[in-house]
Amino acid sequence: MYLNNLQQDEVFVSSEMRPLRELTAMESRRGLENVIISNRKIVNVVSNSYGHIPNELFFKKAEQMLIDADLNYHRQTINRSDRTFSMDFIIEDKSQFKIKNDNDPILPMLRFTNSYDGREKTSGHFGFYRLVCSNGLHVSESQLDFSLKRTKNGIHLLMPKLNGLFDKFLENEFYTITKKFDKLKEVKIMDTKKFVQEILEKTKLFRYECSDKNHDPSKKSREVLEILDHEAIMLNEAPNLWLGYNAFNAVLHNTLKKSFSKQEQCDKALFNEIYQMA
Repeated sequence: MYLNNLQQDEVFVSSEMRPLRELTAMESRRGLENVIISNRKIVNVVSNSYGHIPNELFFKKAEQMLIDADLNYHRQTINRSDRTFSMDFIIEDKSQFKIKNDNDPILPMLRFTNSYDGREKTSGHFGFYRLVCSNGLHVSESQLDFSLKRTKNGIHLLMPKLNGLFDKFLENEFYTITKKFDKLKEVKIMDTKKFVQEILEKTKLFRYECSDKNHDPSKKSREVLEILDHEAIMLNEAPNLWLGYNAFNAVLHNTLKKSFSKQEQCDKALFNEIYQMA
């Protein structure tokens, strides 16, 4: 039932690369010869050497990897202003980890990102998906390598076979990191406000206080505290570092306006700081 809440944005919007002079009837300087048009909007100005990778090519090849590997999955798609896009594949039939609680399952996940405005690298990486709060946990280091070749007929994208890569991820990083998740759950948080304040002082993710004169928790800080308290009640357990990490993760991905790559970077920093408390 948790997977019914997956985001389903349209990511296969129309896109093309066209010479700038066709649109302006003016010559452009070297390095700015073309524009990227996404859903009838100009989102980037690029050089002749730029290789535009349409979502139709990248995401469909990514999905074909899972089909060829005979994996059962659920798909989530995110479109940010027709500029940056992600497609997540949450995998159910290979492995499922539960942190000492049948009501808090975690599944392996693959995230692929692409952008038309140059803000994101075309990339793919392994991660985790926590069903309870629909969180994507991006603390894995495992990346998917693929090759791009520019030919006269366009961009040729060569993706790896997923079977061996996924098995290797499950055998190594998946279990190593989920054991860390389990360790976080064992450490109770005695003072949730102090915990949130300390993590924010270390990560600088956002400000804990409302202002220099008002030292009450800011709106984002209160959101972290509310999520932490709510999940503790929902799962019938005391607040702990695992719930604390996921509360920050939820605000990071649902409230803060950061790029996919910046979210991943901040996610790792949050996890590392919180894990040091275990």
